[in-house]
Amino acid sequence: MTEELIRGNENPFADVDLPDADTKLIKADLASEIIGILRERHLTGAAAARLEGVQTTDVARIRHADLSRFIIDRLVNILNRLNRHVEVRVTVKPVPAENTAPSFC
Repeated sequence: MTEELIRGNENPFADVDLPDADTKLIKADLASEIIGILRERHLTGAAAARLEGVQTTDVARIRHADLSRFIIDRLVNILNRLNRHVEVRVTVKPVPAENTAPSFC
């Protein structure tokens, strides 16, 4: 059995054709930063929840990458409460022709 290495693009969620891949990537990046800060500061779930102004269950969801209940704005606000400034840069690229939906004119 031969295994083949396949290079992905910049977004692993798009590589596996998940819906809303761009949003999922942004949420994952923000959650990764939050998790890193919590580890760096050795914060428990309860202590993190107090600092972030959220429930301990929300901290657990972030730590387990269960981000479906979070909107990007909420994750940014959590980072702000952890004394982190979030800077967003947007690059809009056309979708390759084979991935475009039919035009309805």
